[in-house]
Order: sequence, then structure tokens, then C-alpha cells
Amino acid sequence: MGMSSFASTGDIYGKADEKESIATIHRSLALGGNFLDTADLYGPFENEKLIAKAIKGKRNEFIIASKFGFEIDASGQVTWRINGRPDYIQKSIERSLKNLDTDVIDLYYMHRPDPNVPIEETVGAMAELVKAGKVRYLGISEVSAEQIKKAHATFPITAVQNEISLFGREVETNGVYELTQAQGIGLVAYSPLGRGFITGQIKSPDDIPADDFRRLIPRFQGEQFYKNVALVRELEQIGMEKQVTPSQLALAWLIQKDIVPIPGTKKVRYLEQNIAATEILLTPEELQRIEAILPVGLDTGSRDVSIPLQS
Repeated sequence: MGMSSFASTGDIYGKADEKESIATIHRSLALGGNFLDTADLYGPFENEKLIAKAIKGKRNEFIIASKFGFEIDASGQVTWRINGRPDYIQKSIERSLKNLDTDVIDLYYMHRPDPNVPIEETVGAMAELVKAGKVRYLGISEVSAEQIKKAHATFPITAVQNEISLFGREVETNGVYELTQAQGIGLVAYSPLGRGFITGQIKSPDDIPADDFRRLIPRFQGEQFYKNVALVRELEQIGMEKQVTPSQLALAWLIQKDIVPIPGTKKVRYLEQNIAATEILLTPEELQRIEAILPVGLDTGSRDVSIPLQS
């Protein structure tokens, strides 16, 4: 998402550079990172087109995930309504296939549940895409345990993508983590670095660009901001002892919980650090220390924003 601007709001996580973004994707593949996560919403459409450029001539070496659900009208404008109707799904898949310049999308997500359409109806329509050979596997995003059960009973769900990080451990209390583990459904963590907080690079509100949407998130505001900075400093202490960054700690923590993190990296140097986290083994004592700093249920501030830009 961070590699493309939004037509309505501009850059999400600071400025992005297409040449640098493509170089980062190529470096990822060279290091074994071949899972790319996008959506028709990002831009809209611009991120799928960026990925098409990056994977040209190497399509079969990548696993491509995209999403539909935030309604985009015929003029290419995001309406910010959620649309999970079968006819809209048909329009969305054809559009994404064209933008990605591919015949099949490996993993196709429902970006958000449509409150006006039963999830069984949406997933049933998605299943038709698998049968037609346009999609290989199905995913759903920002869902409850009950919604996962209904979806999975309709057609096998391969992946659930929710916001998960040390700063947001709700999946461990709302039944999602337990259910996906029991059913063998992959759990994918978007914003695995707490929307950048866990990188340790944000130490003052002034470190966030004036046009960055994170300024609208309560987690990055007021007294809560400085409480969160203090938590990251405690993580940094563990990282210094282990000679790794707090980001690497957070990613290794997720991986050891059998959760797949998808950090929104735009630069090669951070990509290299993130992939190196796959080689980090945290001891039981280290895991205990990390979770003592950021336990389940800890209030790190709301992740909600005044505009619906999440994931």
C-alpha cells in the first residue's frame, strides 16, 4: 500500500518512489521473499499496475494477493462503501486481472465484509472465480471468528488477514487466532510493526510527515504517543542485547506464533532487515520478556482513523 499514493488522500506512509519500489520488490525476490500483497483500492488501481511492472517476465516466481470490497465506481473513484455483491465481484476481478497483467490471482481477498450482504453469498461468488480459474485461493480480511466459520463452511478459506502486531493482539482474545490455528487457515498480519511505531524511528510527533495519515490515528496522538514511545524503548533494550532491531523482534515474534507478517516496506535496506528477521529465533525467556512489555489487552491507543484507510 505504501508504494502508491491515494488519489483522494495522497501518500500514506510518506513519499514513495516507483523506481525504488520496483527495486525493493526485485531485491525481495532475490532474498526469497515472493509474496506480494496489494488491492484494487491502493491508488486506486495504481499499486496493482506497479506490481505488474515489477513482476513482468517473472510472474510465476511470485505469489500475488489482491483484494476487492471498497467500492470503486465506473469513473475510478472510491465511494468508501463496502460492496460484496456477486455482480461487483465479477467487475472487480476482471479489473484486477487487467491491472496486474495476469490470467490468475493466487490469493483473492474480500477486503472487508459487506454489512448488507451475507458473507456466505460473497464467498460463494468468490468460489465461482476459483472454479473459473481466475483465482487460486480465497482469503478474507478484518473478520471475526464467527464470520470465518461461516465463510469457511461455504468454501475453503486459505488466509485471514487482520491487523496484528505487538501493538494490537486482539486476535488472541477474540477467537480468531485459535480458530485459524485449529482449521489450518493461514493468518496474515497487516501493519505488523504497529503502523511503523515499532520501528523505533518515530520518537516525536514531528517525525511523522505533515501529510501522513497516521497523524489522524489516536495511537499517534497526545499522551498515548509518548506512552507508546516508552514501550518501544523497552523493546529496543531487548534488541540491543540480541543485536537486532525492534522491528526484527516484532516480526520474529509473529513468525514464531505461525503468523505471516506483511510489513509495508518501500526501501531495500528495510526489506533486507525484515527478511533477516525470518532467521531470528527467540528463546522462551525472550518471548516472555517481549510479551511482558506488550501483553494481550494493553491499551496502545485506537487504530481507527477519520478516513477509512486501513490495510
